[in-house]
Amino acid sequence: MQRWKVSLLLLAVTVLSLAQNGQQFVTPEIKRVGQKLACLCRSCKNTVADCPMLECHYAKPAREVIAAKQAQGVSDQAIINEFTKKEGLQALAVPPAEGFNVLAWVMPFAAIGVGLLAIWWFIRRFSARKAVPANDIDPALLDRYHDEIEKDLAKLE
Repeated sequence: MQRWKVSLLLLAVTVLSLAQNGQQFVTPEIKRVGQKLACLCRSCKNTVADCPMLECHYAKPAREVIAAKQAQGVSDQAIINEFTKKEGLQALAVPPAEGFNVLAWVMPFAAIGVGLLAIWWFIRRFSARKAVPANDIDPALLDRYHDEIEKDLAKLE
């Protein structure tokens, strides 16, 4: 009975091991190119090299194309250019810092700067207390208030 359980366990391990193939593993060469390309499966926000889905409908074929092109001796930049020509600039993981795309790099810092200026202006505007100068108080009015205070204090005693 014990021998039967061990045999069944070995059979299960063997079957599970056969399900794997070498294509699913990302080599450093594929990873080098895949990190520059975005995974366009719309399910994740990763690169082709880092897509965690096992059977991703975009990353898996893209890795195969990258491996085939590298086997043919095509340079990394030529592979990236081919993906960019096919998919557009959305195929890149990081937009190029040229032309209109410079806004993607500049706008976060500009927004932070404008926000800090608005906070500074708000604090400056509403924290400035306008003090009443002592010379502008009418002495007759001050004497009248003083007399009323004295009367109220006398009532309390």
